Amino acid sequence: MAKAQVVAMILAGGQGSRLGVLTKNIAKPAVPFGSRYRIIDFPLSNCANSGIETVGVLTQYQPLALNTYIGNGHPWDLDRNNGGAFILPPFQKTGKSDWYKGTANAIYQNRDFIDDCEPKYVLILSGDHIYKMNYAEMLRQHIENEADATLAVLEVPWEEASRFGILNTKEGTDIITEFVEKPAKPESNLASMGVYIFTWDVLRKALIADEDDPKSNNDFGKNIVPMLLNQGSKLCAYRFSGYWKDVGTISSLWESNMDILDRPHEINLIDRSWRIYSRNPVKPSQFLGDSAEVRGSALTDGCQIFGSVQHSVLSNSVTVEKGAYVKDCVLFPGVTVKAGAHLNRCIVASGTIIGENVKAGSDVKGKSPYINEKICQEGIVVIEGGLKIKDGAVIPANSQVDKDLNVPAKDNVIEEVFRV
Repeated sequence: MAKAQVVAMILAGGQGSRLGVLTKNIAKPAVPFGSRYRIIDFPLSNCANSGIETVGVLTQYQPLALNTYIGNGHPWDLDRNNGGAFILPPFQKTGKSDWYKGTANAIYQNRDFIDDCEPKYVLILSGDHIYKMNYAEMLRQHIENEADATLAVLEVPWEEASRFGILNTKEGTDIITEFVEKPAKPESNLASMGVYIFTWDVLRKALIADEDDPKSNNDFGKNIVPMLLNQGSKLCAYRFSGYWKDVGTISSLWESNMDILDRPHEINLIDRSWRIYSRNPVKPSQFLGDSAEVRGSALTDGCQIFGSVQHSVLSNSVTVEKGAYVKDCVLFPGVTVKAGAHLNRCIVASGTIIGENVKAGSDVKGKSPYINEKICQEGIVVIEGGLKIKDGAVIPANSQVDKDLNVPAKDNVIEEVFRV
């Protein structure tokens, strides 16, 4: 394998259980986003734009759709003779075989791949964040600081700080003096973004030591970073101030899609100097019928609109029939909304057909066995892919329509289940 100064490793194997039925059959990084993208497009495009030519994508949970989507890496200019995109699932080894037990263990299991590239530095990325970052600038700072590790950080609202790894720096410098993973009472609001650059020799030793510790969670935030700090390694912060969103929950996924409409200057998907690339199916142009009304929305190829679409994000091949009303919704590829249906603040997964006169969303009140406030909050309704929802069905706010949920016949809103 060709020698590379830096190798990127994208952690893309997580189940994403907080996304409920949206990740029942696909890995979280493969979830559609922003009309024409998948979540994985953002770290892959950042690598391409930053000049990083060797990228390992570590997959595990439901990898088929993600593997197929990435393919040979062509859309991100990663189909190269030297370097390129490499799919790295767990594999069987002589005498022992393990699934990836944690983020650090995933990199540990692929240390031979990294060694073959002979890099001086390794960039560790999460596959489920929406942001644009120049990793080359972060690497430049890492080298100038002669750091052992550099963590990308940003300031988060104090009320959200306990959700992140929180760090403190030496006054007047970027040298990290303290790091606590998801503290109950944070003393800082400077949060780790889950983007790391390590000097490979340092990280390799730490990974081996971590693997030898039976009490370890094999996690970068919980184990590797604290270990390096305790050893006196030089850890530095790279301060990031652009748009960044962890889309690991239903609420954050919906909000980030809405940000494309409400905060386009921040995420700036039309920036020609930093494109977000994707693998898009070949579809005909979107079509707006005479009866269509579309306001403040994002549509892409293959959409056919005859009804009303307000402040919504539609992926390819979505059909909204005449008399249907869609507001504040995210519709994945191939969704059909039949005449008279009314959707408000819904996420509908791929291929689902919403029957005639269905009422679903934040403005629908009532009781239902589908209500799941652990997964769905803020009135958002999530509907699994590959379903035909019965005509006239009523689905109240904070519901998750899951075909595997056992509900009384009188409350069942699913007419048919099919493969998509």
